[in-house]
Amino acid sequence: MTSRDELASYLAQLLEVDRFADYGPNGLQVEGKPQVDLIVTGVTASQALIDAALARGADAIVVHHGLFWRGQDGRVTGWMKNRLKALLGTEINLYAYHLPLDAHPTLGNNAQLGKLLGLTEDGRFGDKLLGWTGSIGSPMALADFAAEAGRRLGREPLVVPGDGRPIRRVAWCTGGAQGYFEAAIAAGVDVYLSGEISEPQAHYARESGVAYLALGHHAS
Repeated sequence: MTSRDELASYLAQLLEVDRFADYGPNGLQVEGKPQVDLIVTGVTASQALIDAALARGADAIVVHHGLFWRGQDGRVTGWMKNRLKALLGTEINLYAYHLPLDAHPTLGNNAQLGKLLGLTEDGRFGDKLLGWTGSIGSPMALADFAAEAGRRLGREPLVVPGDGRPIRRVAWCTGGAQGYFEAAIAAGVDVYLSGEISEPQAHYARESGVAYLALGHHAS
């Protein structure tokens, strides 16, 4: 068992939250009971996750996507009211860590994705150096690389082929990082992996020759 504030302090130090100017507050977002014994983790502070945490008797939830984001409507109505009601009514603490959890060199989403796919990291790129570059053990055809990524993640990726080159060097940034694709191209890779893709990136892939794999936001 630990205290609510000790857990917040520990996670802030571990994930180096002060390094990041983020899109929402990192750390304790909803204050609950002062003592924490059971923690539930998940990607998003959705109603489904909150309900699952309640069913397990959790004292705290730790997520990547919290409740509060820059520029959102600040009114407590609809889904926001329902989520806050469930949290406050049962005094579950909610902690959220966005960019710090993407960037951590060993615990972060990029680190874990690279480990899962057998990628050896050799550089960083993009805003706040959140994107990673690396290589695979031996060259692979894009179809084989995509199939292996889908098998390991349990989700078939959306593939936009490049020019058909063998895959040797890889760039990746998990989640909604499609905006980093141009920086990945400039880094000299053969394929870029992210969670999502938007319309412009499909054209960049075809025109640059660098393939794009959209792995799914939660899957990545």
